[in-house]
Parts: sequence; C-alpha cells; structure tokens
Amino acid sequence: MKKPEEKNSSIYVVMYSFVFLFLGMIAYLCLYVKQNGQDLLNNSYNTRQKILLAQNYRGSIYASGGEVLAETKIKNGSEERKYPYGNLFSHVVGYSTRGKTGVEAQANAYLIQSNIPLSEKVINETAGAKNPGDNVYTTLQVPVQEAASRALDNYRGAVIVTEVKTGKVIAMVSKPDFDPDTIAADWDKLSENTDSAMLMNRATQGLYPPGSTFKIVTALCFMRQHPEEYASYTFNCPGYFKTANARINCYHGISHGKVDFTESFAKSCNSSFANMGMQIDRETFEKTVKELSFNEKLPVSFLYSQSRFSFSEEFTDAERLQAAIGQGTTVMTPLHLNMITQAIANGGVMMKPYLIDSVTSENGTVVKKFSPEEYKRVMTTEESEALTELMKAVVEEGTAKKVSGLEFTVAGKTGSAEYGQTKGESHAWFTGFAPAEDPEIAVTIIVEGAGSGGDYAVPMAKRIFRAYFEQEN
Repeated sequence: MKKPEEKNSSIYVVMYSFVFLFLGMIAYLCLYVKQNGQDLLNNSYNTRQKILLAQNYRGSIYASGGEVLAETKIKNGSEERKYPYGNLFSHVVGYSTRGKTGVEAQANAYLIQSNIPLSEKVINETAGAKNPGDNVYTTLQVPVQEAASRALDNYRGAVIVTEVKTGKVIAMVSKPDFDPDTIAADWDKLSENTDSAMLMNRATQGLYPPGSTFKIVTALCFMRQHPEEYASYTFNCPGYFKTANARINCYHGISHGKVDFTESFAKSCNSSFANMGMQIDRETFEKTVKELSFNEKLPVSFLYSQSRFSFSEEFTDAERLQAAIGQGTTVMTPLHLNMITQAIANGGVMMKPYLIDSVTSENGTVVKKFSPEEYKRVMTTEESEALTELMKAVVEEGTAKKVSGLEFTVAGKTGSAEYGQTKGESHAWFTGFAPAEDPEIAVTIIVEGAGSGGDYAVPMAKRIFRAYFEQEN
C-alpha cells in the first residue's frame, strides 16, 4: 500500500501534466489564430462577420496610384458597392455580392474591420452611423491594366504583368469580362453562360497547354542533362521528327534545316526539341518540373488552378515528344508561366506574387504593410543567364521579332499551343521580360484560339511593355 506522501506525489504529477497540456493547447490556439486570423474571419460560418458588417461599412480598394477601384456609396442610409472602372478590373478586383471574388474576397477581413480611433467610433455609435471600414491599396497600376485590356481587345484570353524583383502584380486582365456594378442583375446570364465562362479569371484559373513556351523548361532540362554538350548541339530539321512509334511535325511543316541550340529555341523548332526530348531521361524531366512548381500549390493567397505535368508508367516515345514541345497532358496557368518567367529574369529566384500592398484606416494610419518575399530558388544564376540569352534570340532573330524596335531589349518566348480535336486550332502565347539586361517587368499573354503566338500575342506584349516604360518617363 502506497504511503500518503507517495499518493500526493502522483496526484501532483498528473495535475501538473494536465496544467502543462492545457497551457500548451492555449499557446497553440493563440499561435493558430494569429497566423490564420484573416482566414478564420473570412470563413462564411464565422458570425463575427455579421457583427462587423452591422458596425462598419465596407472599406475602399485603391490602385497603387491612389485611383479608386471599389468603394461603398451611402445614399439615404442604403449602402451600394461601386466600381468606377467598370469591366476593367472585374476579375482581379472582383465583386462582393453573390459571394466574393478577387481582391474583394482576399482582403475581405480587412475591408470589414475599422481601425479608426475609439473616440470616432463612439461618436458614430451615438449618431447611429456605421464606421468606415479599412482601405486596401493594391499593387495594380491603372495605365498598365488599361494597356493590357486594350491589347487583348475582344479576344478571349488573359494577361498578367508582374514586377520581376518584387513579385508585385501590376496588371491582371481576363476576357471575356463583366461589369461588377451590375453583377446581381446579370447573375443568371453570367453564371449560365458556361461556354465563355465569363466569371472565371483566366489569368489564374485557366489551364492551357503551354505549347512552345514550355520549351523554356525543356531547354533547362537539356542543359542539366548535357551540361558539357548542349552548347555544341546541332540538328538537321526536315520539318518533322519521328521514332518507330511516334512523330512530331514543325509548325505548318516548316523545314528549319541545320540549327544549333540557340536557333532551335529562337525558331521554335518542334523537331529539334523532340530530338532533345528523346535525350532527356524521366528523372531529369520530373525533378525539373517539380522544382518549377508543377503539380504543387503555389505561394499565392488568391484563387488559382494547379498546373499539371505527368508521364505514364510506360514513359512512351509519344509522351516524351509531346512533353518536350508543351503538348500532350501538360497544362498550366498564365500565372504559373509568368512566375517561371519572372524567376529567369530574377537570376533564378522565384518571388511570391502578391496583389495587396498595404491596408490603412480611413484616417490614413497604416494597419498592415506587405513586403516582397522570395519563394525559392528554382535554377542557378548561370542557368537563368543562359535562358535569358535564348529568349533574347527569340526577339532578335526568331518568332518574336514583332516585339523588337523598342528603346529597350526584350527577352521572350512565343507559343502556338494546339488544343481540341480539330487540327490546326491553337492558342497564341507570349511570355517575356524587359529590359533584358536589368529586368523590371515580366509579361505573360494567352490568346485563346488565335493561332500563332508571334502573330497575335507578341504585338500585344509590345503595347504593354511600351505603356509601362512610357509612364516611367
């Protein structure tokens, strides 16, 4: 039989264990709330949202230059959300009725809280008035957004423009677009029109075959697989490449003749890249695409689709040839392609794309400031420099000549990505950055069903680059 002292000792051990366990749970809960507070508040089941909406009216959303992108107008005690730029920012800023999308969703927890002084809150409560919600300043630049929208015109597709060194999203356009001011009235028509998917943000959610823009990835794989030999690589292109079980044709069956590594990239020679694909093993392909964030979550706080790349167990010749030129089962978003382009321009370091620059109270006090963040290094500096030279050659002597002639040097890659069952149907791609020597912005464009990237996407990119650099001067 235990002595009383021993019993007391056991009780103390159990008691202290429970106390430490309880304190640990409290600490974990506090840390979790601190790290996930905005997500918890944004949860539609959180009743605190209703309390805040009863106390505060929704704050405004601004462009980086101070232009109002969304605001709450109060007339005769009734609140109405207004979007001064209409369709221009419809997808990226989004809407706050019929659910929430875009920045309206991402920044909801900030917009419905109010950080004005307590004395002002007391005055408002006494007067029976609501408090002004906090304001959100985005990274978006109106002149660049306007240029991107005008360039895309009436085509279906998307444009995304980011700052190379920071990851700031300075323009994001998706078409067809809609008028967020009339979203409630137009809801049935917009939501039923599944053919054009007007409500989907193609820049972040659209999944497309990357076509020849994926040759950026294939070139990187080939350099890694053959570090000593790639510089002396040559191939004689007859307009096609075939193995015993598969065949790839160059665009429109063009015969490029003898091409080296740079010329293969600049002229976007499918046959040469199919030949390279047969010299890249499965491990190199899969390791490289993983490092570039295929089949993985991206470090963004807005809605997006996950890019996909895969091989079957058989790893057939047809798969390798299709993968090498960005066809087959490979699909990616314009957002993801832009991130890879940004990383090349940034010496191999991929930044986290972000849309919100700061949050302020109605009287201008900074509530929260967002800063650039590195995501990860996806390639060496030497690899990024080699890819930059290849992309410069595309503009100087290859498929993107139509973007040349500016006061600065552009580096880029075009793509004509086949889709559907009808032969000859293709999306037009361009992705690139400028100035090539000291990059500032990365531009990625997809034009659905347009055809050649060099004929359609490249002239659009030229207008966007020009608009950005002209506003700087």
